[in-house]
Amino acid sequence: MELIIDRLTKQYKNKIAVDRISLTLKEGVYGLLGENGSGKTTLMRMICGVLKPTSGDVKFDGIDVSEEEYRDSLGYLPQDFGYYPEFTACDFLLYMGSLKGLTKIRAKEKASELLELVGLSDVSKKKIRTYSGGMKQRLGIAQAMLNNPKILILDEPTSGLDPKERIHFRNLISRLGKDRIVLLSTHIVSDVEYIASTILMMKDGQIILQGSLEEIIGAIEGKVFECSVDKKTAANLIANYPIINIREESDRTFLRLVADKPPCETAVVVPAILEDLYLYYFNEGATGNE
Repeated sequence: MELIIDRLTKQYKNKIAVDRISLTLKEGVYGLLGENGSGKTTLMRMICGVLKPTSGDVKFDGIDVSEEEYRDSLGYLPQDFGYYPEFTACDFLLYMGSLKGLTKIRAKEKASELLELVGLSDVSKKKIRTYSGGMKQRLGIAQAMLNNPKILILDEPTSGLDPKERIHFRNLISRLGKDRIVLLSTHIVSDVEYIASTILMMKDGQIILQGSLEEIIGAIEGKVFECSVDKKTAANLIANYPIINIREESDRTFLRLVADKPPCETAVVVPAILEDLYLYYFNEGATGNE
């Protein structure tokens, strides 16, 4: 099982949204991490065949993205998941099953199986308009899984969910990644920190880092410092270094920042985490030693 993305590019007039991305994905959960506007959705829409690339190819086990056989292997949950609010969850899945070519008997079997999988069996006869955001997103996963896809594409699936719903959703995605390729895009660090076997960090249309959590954090290991300083020193550090965190204390300022060497006498090196790496690359004020 192999999804090959070869020099994929999308250009809109003078803007390059996706810039010659090449990736090879196999079974597992891939976290596509980047700020809004980094090109994540454009990349995913091209992988799904919804958007035609300016150049480059997408193939799954040698099958081109334009072919029907490719689409038969694909499940997609877009950022704006469309549903019929007056439908029950069961009716909605039966309807979507018919659109995907499932027989009525098979659609019923899959709907029952998937509603159980996503934890909606007990509310399957309730109208979707009564569902919470997390329940709607779980229903979105169920509809994306109707054809038992080998490739599952999820675009910002946890945006707007509360912490409890986000954890439930992450656990579900983790289980689904055992025997298929799952590509999850987000700008929420914790969504990928706990479940992605491989993290892809995207900025300005390019993949700038890729690897396991430990591998990509290595890019700033030994460069994250914490210190408590006076207001004048704090102002100087804030002006010259990528700042991860600021906390005002009584007469001091606590800072967590990234630097190639200790930025002040009181600075102590601390273990790096994924949030440090993310803020280092996407902090607008991070211009000092980046």
